[in-house]
Amino acid sequence: TVIGIFDWEREIRQTVRLNIEMNTDVRRAARTDRIEDALDYKAVAKRLIGFVDQAEFGLVETLAERCAEIILDEFPVQWVRLKLDKPGAVRGSRSVGILIERGQRP
Repeated sequence: TVIGIFDWEREIRQTVRLNIEMNTDVRRAARTDRIEDALDYKAVAKRLIGFVDQAEFGLVETLAERCAEIILDEFPVQWVRLKLDKPGAVRGSRSVGILIERGQRP
């Protein structure tokens, strides 16, 4: 993704890492033991990978908010905790990032 506020950051693609926790009603899937009744994690991952790959934002905060909005708007998820890390963003640290929670908490 293109992410950053400095000119040099806008000229390169950078890696970001997402760690996502989602709340959804799992009772039907647990009762039937059928994958068709469960949240399709692969679909969530594919949607976010496609979005992040094409994204261009200045702030990690903006990218995190947009990712949370996609999850809540497009999937049967009531609450999401999303951590977005930007490795190597600050000298001397592994990464910098943001942790947000959105939606109706369980």
